[in-house]
Amino acid sequence: MKITQEKTPAGIKLTIQGRIDSINSVKFGNELEQAIKDGHTNIILNMLQVEFLCSTGIRVILKAYKEVKTAGGSFGIEMPSECVKNVLGMVALNEMLVV
Repeated sequence: MKITQEKTPAGIKLTIQGRIDSINSVKFGNELEQAIKDGHTNIILNMLQVEFLCSTGIRVILKAYKEVKTAGGSFGIEMPSECVKNVLGMVALNEMLVV
């Protein structure tokens, strides 16, 4: 898994490539936590190149979503891959997370 950060006028965009599995979810969570600790309250995840998303990855996303929303910010997923769309659809999170 590879994560790149890009600062935008509105906040920060994290582009994720590869698999978000139980092992990579730790790195993914650390990246999101650090972005929030750095004061970013508007976070977009570009997940176009995500090949797999496990339940641990979903928990990481929901934790970050709650923290950002509590801080009055915005959080969303742009351009989800088919895999991400399917997984989020199965757990009824597409409408809440996909921008």
